[in-house]
Amino acid sequence: MELFIYIFAALFSVINPLGTVPIFVGLTKEDSKAERSKTSILTVINIFVILLISFFTGRYILNFFGISLDSLRIAGGLIITTSGFALLTGSFSKHKGMDKPKVKEDAFQRDGVSLTPLAIPMLAGPGSISFLIGLYQEYESWNDKLIAVMAIFSVCLATLLVLRSSHYIVNILGASGINAISRIIGFIVIAIGVEYISSSVINLLSSV
Repeated sequence: MELFIYIFAALFSVINPLGTVPIFVGLTKEDSKAERSKTSILTVINIFVILLISFFTGRYILNFFGISLDSLRIAGGLIITTSGFALLTGSFSKHKGMDKPKVKEDAFQRDGVSLTPLAIPMLAGPGSISFLIGLYQEYESWNDKLIAVMAIFSVCLATLLVLRSSHYIVNILGASGINAISRIIGFIVIAIGVEYISSSVINLLSSV
């Protein structure tokens, strides 16, 4: 249960579906309730597939390029930390590239936005992918891997609930409320990234 809670809390914080709520609302404001529901379901399915592929095949990518686990954790920690700073400073959309006019125009013209930009890069971004690759290497037993898959599924389910309730969340919390929650999550994300970097640096120094 401790491992499940750890993976769920860390992955949910890195993905941060609450930070995507305003963008989801903006991209689906012209859609009907049924269309918004379909978009949220397809987005979560895409996220789940992307995260599972990253979790189970990431080690082979590392071996192919000759990248050590500690190097990946440092790189992933840097990405996670910058994402946390983006949340903390209220520049999450800018960090994901959604502030660029061409990106916005392309996103709003798409018939389906479930894969891009919602699943990639807004939710299943480099931070969550690198986190899961490192997690697979860290926990080798299949029992731990099963717990990790359950945690990934639970995060996707929680993300689905957030996306399907996004219009209600915006009405209740407003932009300021969402920003406040995102900044709290951002602080947690920064702590996760720093922990990844510090533990990996210690491992590298101790092996010298």
